[in-house]
Amino acid sequence: MLDHRTVSLAEKVFERLENDILTGKYPRGTVLTEMMLVSDLGVSRTPIREALSRLEQERLISTTGKGITVLGVTAKDLEDIFNIRIRIEGMVSAETAMRITDEQLAELRETLELQEFYVLKGDADRIKQMDSRFHRLIYRFSGSEVYNDALIPLHKKVKKYRKASVENSSRAEQSAREHRAIFEAIEKRDPHLAEKYTVDHIVHARDYILNRGIE
Repeated sequence: MLDHRTVSLAEKVFERLENDILTGKYPRGTVLTEMMLVSDLGVSRTPIREALSRLEQERLISTTGKGITVLGVTAKDLEDIFNIRIRIEGMVSAETAMRITDEQLAELRETLELQEFYVLKGDADRIKQMDSRFHRLIYRFSGSEVYNDALIPLHKKVKKYRKASVENSSRAEQSAREHRAIFEAIEKRDPHLAEKYTVDHIVHARDYILNRGIE
């Protein structure tokens, strides 16, 4: 059963199904039915239909006369997502380096230090949380809602593969070092270095994931 509090029921159903698809609970090719989801989630058909409509807009499912098929994220999707991020996130980090306040810098530093702490502890779930938070803070501190709204969905779509990445201790350590370089460039208010280190970081993440293939 879903917790029906705090946000709309349709929103909670959407978030639950989106997460189940992006984390691989429902792999690509899985056929879903409304009745199955009613049983699994313990809600009526109305919020499920609303959620399915949003998932189709996100191209995570396809609805045909034969049913609802999970599309998920393909290898080509993954490559395209990283290529878009490579071209945009560097600019965002450069903007953040020029705009960030001392208070925002302190929040970014705290997030990085928590990531580094969890890397030492080998806590993959917490590493992933801090990794996401680090990137999202940079998006937000750029001052651009457009960049923020464009990048957050792309970052979410690779969550399954980011989890696999942070579970590898050497890659988790490397990623934290790369975040440290990005942070120090932003701290120096150096947009050129912030952009360079961000692009390098995303290229390394892309190569690590794509070279291992996806399931």
